[in-house]
Amino acid sequence: MTVADLTPRQRTWSAFRRNPLGMVSGAVLLLLALVAVCAPLIAPFPEGYGADTLQPPSGAHWFGTDDIGQDVFAQVVWGTRVSMAVGVSASVLAIVIGLLIGVSAAYFRRLDTPLGVLVDLSLSLPVLPLMILVAALAGPSVRTLAVVIALFSWPEVARVVRSQALAIVPMPFVSAAKVVGGSSLWIVRKHLLPGVVPVVGVSVVLTTSRAVLAEAGLSFLGLGDPNSWSWGTILHKAQQSGSLASSWWTTLFPSVAILLLVLSTTLLSVAYNDARNHRSDT
Repeated sequence: MTVADLTPRQRTWSAFRRNPLGMVSGAVLLLLALVAVCAPLIAPFPEGYGADTLQPPSGAHWFGTDDIGQDVFAQVVWGTRVSMAVGVSASVLAIVIGLLIGVSAAYFRRLDTPLGVLVDLSLSLPVLPLMILVAALAGPSVRTLAVVIALFSWPEVARVVRSQALAIVPMPFVSAAKVVGGSSLWIVRKHLLPGVVPVVGVSVVLTTSRAVLAEAGLSFLGLGDPNSWSWGTILHKAQQSGSLASSWWTTLFPSVAILLLVLSTTLLSVAYNDARNHRSDT
C-alpha cells in the first residue's frame, strides 16, 4: 500500500511512529497511567509510622523513607494516581469549556466579540494568585483542585479552537450545509467539531501537563487534600518536616516523576504536530 492509498489518520500515525521521541514519550505516559491504575498492586497505601526514618534508597526501600518512616516509593506510586487523576479531570473539563466557547465564537459571529473579550480578560488575569485564593476559599480536596485548575485553563484552549474553527466556517461544505437547511447544532457537530479535533488532541496533552504542574504547586503550598497523596503533597510534607534540604531522596523522586510527565507530554505534542504537518505535505 502506497502513501497515497492511506487515509489522513493512517498517514498521521505512520509519520508519528517513525518519530522515536514521540514513541518513547507515549510509552512513558502509558507507563505512568499503568502505575496510577495499578497502584494498589504495586505498593501498599503509605500510612502510619515506621521504624526506619529518613533512610536513603536501599533494597528494602527503593526510594528511601521520610521523617516518619513511610516508604517514599509507595508515596510516589500513590501520588501518581492522584496527580494524574487531577490532571486528566482538569484537562477534560477545561477542554469541554474551551471547545464550547471557541466553536461558539467562531460560528455565531454575534458572540465572537463578547466571548473574545471574556477570553482575553481571562488570559490577562494573574492565574497563580487567583488559583491559590479560590483553592483556599473552597477548601482542600482533589475535586476542588481539578475544578479550580480547569476554570483557569480553558481560555488557552478556547483561543486555539476558535482560530482553527474560523478557518473552517467559510469553507464551501459549511455554506452548502446551511443552504440545504442544516441546523446550527448539526453543522457544528458534523463539520466544525471534526475539524478542530486534531487541535483538541494536542490541547488535551498540554493541558494535562499544565494541570499536573498546577496541582503540584498548589499541593506544595498546602492546598491539596491532606488525606490523599500526590507528588505535590510529598514535596509539601518534606518541606514541612525539614527534610527538604537534608534528605535529597524525599524530594528527588517526586520531582523526577513531575519532570517525566511534563517532558513526555511536551515531546508527544511536538511529535504529533510534526506528524500532522507531514500528512498535509504528502
